[in-house]
Amino acid sequence: MSPRASRNRVPVALLLPALLGLAFLVLPLVGLLIRAPWRALPQQLASAEVWEALRLSLSCATSATAVALVLGVPLAWLLARTEFPGRRLVRALVTLPLVLPPVVGGVALLLVLGRNGVVGRWLDSAFGLTLPFTTPGVVVAEAFVAMPFLVISVEGALRAADPRYEEAAATLGASPLTAFRRVTLPLIAPGVAAGAVLAWARALGEFGATITFAGNFPGRTQTMPLAVYLAMENDPQAAIALSLVLLAVSVAVLAGLRGRWLSPGGQA
Repeated sequence: MSPRASRNRVPVALLLPALLGLAFLVLPLVGLLIRAPWRALPQQLASAEVWEALRLSLSCATSATAVALVLGVPLAWLLARTEFPGRRLVRALVTLPLVLPPVVGGVALLLVLGRNGVVGRWLDSAFGLTLPFTTPGVVVAEAFVAMPFLVISVEGALRAADPRYEEAAATLGASPLTAFRRVTLPLIAPGVAAGAVLAWARALGEFGATITFAGNFPGRTQTMPLAVYLAMENDPQAAIALSLVLLAVSVAVLAGLRGRWLSPGGQA
C-alpha cells in the first residue's frame, strides 16, 4: 500500500465522532436555511430598522477594527520583539477577553468607563465625554472583545518573520521606527490583514459586551446581533432574516481567509 493511500485511511473509531461533530456544527445552519422565510425575505430586509442596524453594525465594526489596528499592532510587536519582566502576564491579560464572558467584559467596561467609573468620571468632568449607551460606546465594547484576535495574529506573524531583515535595515542607518514601517510591516502584512478581518468579524457579531455597556437603542446602539435578539421576542421570521444576513457576512469572511487559514501551506 502506498504511503498516500495509508494516510487516507481513517480509523472507524475516529470517523464516527468526526461525522457527529460535523453534523453538530452544520445541522443548525441547515435548519436556519430550511426555516428561512425566503418569499418574505425581501420584505423583511426592506425595513428601515434592518438597514439602520446593518449600517450601525458595519460602521461600528469597522471603527473598532481601526482602534484594534492602532493599538494592537504595536502591542503585538512589544510582545514578539522585546523582553521585559512580566511579559507572560501581559500576554495572558491581552488574551483574557477571548475567554472572558462578554457580559462580564461589559460590566468591567462600565466600572471603568461609566460616568462614575475609574476613568469615566475623569472623562466626564474634564471633557464632558460619556461613553456608555452611546455609539462610541459600541465601538469601545467591540474593540475590547475583538483586539485580542488581531494581537494574536500579528504576534504570530512577527515571530515567523526573519528578524535579520530588520537588523540589516538598522546597520544601514534606519531608525527603529523606519525599520518597522519600511521593513517589518510589509513582511507581516498578510498576518495584519488576517487579524484585522478576524477582529472585524468578531466585532460584527458582538452581543454581550455591547448590550451591557452600550444598551439596545435603535439607531444609536442597536447592532444586528441585538436586533436579532429583540426580533426573536416579537417577530421570529424577522430574526431569521437578520440571522441570514449575518450568516452571509460570516461566509464572506471565511472565503476571504480561506487561502491563509483553511488550506495547507497557505494555498487556496
